[in-house]
Amino acid sequence: MDDAPLSTAESDALPYSPKWFESLRRQLGDVVCRHLGFYAIPPDLTLSVVIPVYNERDSLLQLLDRVKAVPIRKEIVLVDDGSTDGTRDLLKELETQQQATGSTDTLNTIQVFFHEKNAGKGAALRTGFTKATGDIVLIQDADLEYDPAEYPRLIQPIIEGKADVVYGSRFLGDYSHRVLYYWHYLGNQFLTMLSNCFTNLNLTDMETCYKVFRREIIQEIAPKLQQNRFGFEPEITARVARKHYRIYELSISYSGRTYDQGKKIGWKDGISALWCIVRYSLAD
Repeated sequence: MDDAPLSTAESDALPYSPKWFESLRRQLGDVVCRHLGFYAIPPDLTLSVVIPVYNERDSLLQLLDRVKAVPIRKEIVLVDDGSTDGTRDLLKELETQQQATGSTDTLNTIQVFFHEKNAGKGAALRTGFTKATGDIVLIQDADLEYDPAEYPRLIQPIIEGKADVVYGSRFLGDYSHRVLYYWHYLGNQFLTMLSNCFTNLNLTDMETCYKVFRREIIQEIAPKLQQNRFGFEPEITARVARKHYRIYELSISYSGRTYDQGKKIGWKDGISALWCIVRYSLAD
């Protein structure tokens, strides 16, 4: 990252800063802080948030506001995958504003990249992974189904040196989730179970958007990734499993959307996922 680091006063005022955490630790004690998820994020750490974007004009700016509001130093990497609904114009305007005025936001920098033609979520993620420069890389969809406020929880196992990869599960724990399609739920559970059979993992949500990596790990794997669409999910799961990386899973909330609201995954992607589970669990 080229941006100047936060001043000491700015860093000390942030939630999850070492001084903030030490104050809470003295008041509440170590046990309560661990239970509530309070910990210290190193002030020089940068989180790269990779956001693949395709026809998300209605939700993109609201999503970006939520991402920016998370009190962590972030590099936001937006990859437009050939949008046709005006999203590209929105991103170009955002890029022009950044170049013309510069950013005074010490916590957030934005990079925007464009695919000339729609290639799929997996292709957009590969572009984003190669451009990321942060210490930790997190995937964020451009809709409003997943809550960026949960970033501190998701990156904690990596910061504490316990994990190399973290999955956010929609089906683990008691976080709220919107009640929607039963057959989608069954399909997700079946694909996760089949993936677990081949990888010998015990994930509860292989198809989740929220996947978090140490940067050196995802940038080592990224050149080998082949799937351009939603087959990315079983492919990346198989590849991290075969490398025997330390994988953690944490519960997350989920506000699913309907097809009328822009949901894109369909039954054909489920068939493709079956093939990918077998293909990438057995060989490169």
